[in-house]
Formats: sequence, C-alpha cells, structure tokens
Amino acid sequence: MSLAEKTEALSSAKTALQGTKACERLSKLFDDGVFTELDAFVKSKDGYAEVMTAHGSIDGLGVYAFAQSTDAAGGAMSEAQAAKIKKVYDLALKTGEPVVAVYDSIGGRLDEGTRLLAAYGDVLKYANNLSGVVPQIAVVLGNCFGTQALIAAGADVIVLSEKAAFSLDTAGTNASAKENAEKGIAHLVVKDDDEALAQTRKLVSMLPANNLSTACIAYDSISAQQDVNDAMTASQAAFAVVDEDSLMELQAAYAPEVKTALATVNGTTVGIIALDGKVLNGHACGKAARFIRFCDAFSMPVLTFVNAEKFGCLRGAAKLTSAYAEATTAKITVITGDAYGAVYIAAAGTGAAADMTYAWVGASISALAPEAAAVMTWGDDFGGKLKGSQNPQQDKAALIADFKAAELTAMKAAENGYVDDVFEAAQTREKIVAAVEMLCNKRVTTLPKKHNNLFI
Repeated sequence: MSLAEKTEALSSAKTALQGTKACERLSKLFDDGVFTELDAFVKSKDGYAEVMTAHGSIDGLGVYAFAQSTDAAGGAMSEAQAAKIKKVYDLALKTGEPVVAVYDSIGGRLDEGTRLLAAYGDVLKYANNLSGVVPQIAVVLGNCFGTQALIAAGADVIVLSEKAAFSLDTAGTNASAKENAEKGIAHLVVKDDDEALAQTRKLVSMLPANNLSTACIAYDSISAQQDVNDAMTASQAAFAVVDEDSLMELQAAYAPEVKTALATVNGTTVGIIALDGKVLNGHACGKAARFIRFCDAFSMPVLTFVNAEKFGCLRGAAKLTSAYAEATTAKITVITGDAYGAVYIAAAGTGAAADMTYAWVGASISALAPEAAAVMTWGDDFGGKLKGSQNPQQDKAALIADFKAAELTAMKAAENGYVDDVFEAAQTREKIVAAVEMLCNKRVTTLPKKHNNLFI
C-alpha cells in the first residue's frame, strides 16, 4: 500500500469513528467538545469496536469516558469493546481521574459465545476495583439490560434520560426511568440526552477527582440559596443553607422522608442528609447509609439535619448507624426539631462520632420518647395531673408538651455536653460555614480491617 493509500485509509477510518452518536455525546460532555480518543482503530469483527473511549476535561478537570455507539452493531458488548473499556478503567486508576460511562446498547455479541462472559466479567471486575478510588458516573441514554445494567448500577451516581430502559432483566421488564427512580436505583432522571450530559458535567465539577483529593475549596462572598427560619422543615433548612444554584438532590423520588443531595457551602462540596420523617423506615435508612459511604469514600463533609423521632426498621437502623460510625470524613449535625433515643445516638451523638453537633433553640432532645420520659421523670405527678380529666387525650398531649419545654430542651442537652452549640435558625449558615472550614483538613486513622460486616 502506497503512502497516499495509507493516508486515505487512515482518514477514512477517523471519519467513520468520529461520525457516530457516541462521538456526538462525548463532544457534549467535554469542555469545548475537545477530547483525545483512545484505541481509535481497535476492531470488532469486520468493523470498529462498538464503543468510543476518550480522555478530556470537564471544567478543567481531567476525566475519562466511554460511550457505547448504536451506530456500530447496536453498541453490543464484545471482547474488543471490553478491552477498550478496561483500558479506560486502568488509566483512571493510574492517574486518579473520574470515569463517565455512557450506556446505549442492544446487548452483547452472542456469536462470541463464552468469550462474551469473560468480557463482561472483566469489565465488572475492573469497575468494582475502581469503586471508591475515583468517582464513577453512569449515564444511561438508551437501552441498558442484563450484565451491562449490573455494571452501570455499581456506579456512584446513575443518571437516566426519560427514554432510557434500564433493567437486569434482558427482556426489559420494569425498566422505565420512572420505575428506576421510585426504586432508588437511579439518582437523577432528566428529560433528554443534552440535559443528562449537562447534569453529568455539573456532577463531575463538584466531586473530588479521587479518594486522595480534598473536597475543600474555600471562596469568599458566595450567597446562600435562601435565608433559614425556624418554620422550615429539616430538609428545607438543609437545602436553604447551601450556596446558591449549587444544590443537586439525588434519589428524590425514593424514600422521601430522607433527603440526600450534593451541594457546596462557601465553595466546598458537601453531602446533605435531612432526616425529616417522624419514623425512618428501612428504605430511608438504606438511602442515607449508601450516601454517607459515597461521601466518606471521597472525603466530602456530611451535613446532617435531624427532625425525626424513631427508627421503624431495626436492620435499616443498624445500616445507618454503621455508615455514620465508620465514616471518617467531617460530620456536622444540626438538630432542627426532635431527636430522640437511637436517632440522636446514630446521627448526632457518640454513635455517629459527629465532629460538631448543633441544635436550634426550639429543638427537643431526649434519651426516650417524650411520653415515656415524662412518665419516668415526673412519676406519680404525671398520672396525678391527668386524674379526673374531662379530655384525657388533649390534656395528656398538653402535659407532654409542657414536659418537653421544661426538660427536653436543646440548652439542657448542651449543658450536659451532648450539643456543641445552640442558636437561632437564622444563624445556621454561618455556623455551618465555620465548621466546614474548621474541619476541612480532618484526618482519622482507623483500625486495619477490610470493612465492617454490618452494611449488607
């Protein structure tokens, strides 16, 4: 082959690769549409491999990405595709940079037989080994079934377009974006490809590059989302205290009594958890526990806002308690309403190993539920005050309210050393900003072990 023929063949190959939907999506992902393609000429069967792999930048941060291309054999998984994806994971491990995976595939190349099993297995292994080392974001823009769905589901954050079909069942049962959101599988569901890639860019820009990077980036003169007042719920206060336009709520459609979100506080990326239901069930606890582990893996401070009375599921409570206790990142808790017994211990007290525990002036903190505490503390006086009541239910509620106001105040908890500071709701942001800055360089060494055995 002459030099001219070689040049023409090279040009033709590049044109074929760069004209795919995968290329278009990667161009929208990276800054100015510029990226370096990796393994551009790897072939699968008679055509080029069914995935485009690349390295580029998002807001100046180096990022690796791959995008399956339906223009090439429907994006079907193959040995060649798996090899290209493994290269991406390997480079991300070596350089400590995030990975964005864009899924859109008809499945796998069944004509490769058992070799396809090895290909899937290798990709799954590489993705799992990278978990907790660099952030991984899965973006599902089309079909993602079977083992590919299993790989995508292991990502730190899963973004789905409304048209995405995402299921372990290769028949696509219960695969809609809405169903995945309601089950807590998807973190974000957005309208279309463009919004999915835009939200992915925002996510990457907020996250640390890897588990050795710091989330702390202090800026001056950043406005709060809105002012905080004592009429707000825990979640409203949590979402108000962060920097303007920085909030990204995750898994909003799942277990709504717990809110989880990423945001920034004076430029520092933090994880927000709001325990805002009187009773926290197993789904709510599991949602919060997984998010805590994600934040802890990348040393993002965890800000917890509490207004909850009790746990409704023992296993879920154990998961949440374990996640808080094991996390070594900065942990700051604000009690905005009620925090009783196990809820206080798990999320705000010694069980959580919270670095700073704050409470609003009107907060109520107790080792027991107020009624039980009133009976035990006031003894015969409690029953005596209800004797002969014409409206026992109403009078009992009023008596318990009096007990809370007298005995279960935030100030009493602070006097006993269980709360670090008590303040008005309007002061919440300034207290949080100061605490995040103070704890920015927190370092904790733990006992050598693989992991605890309480989470699964």
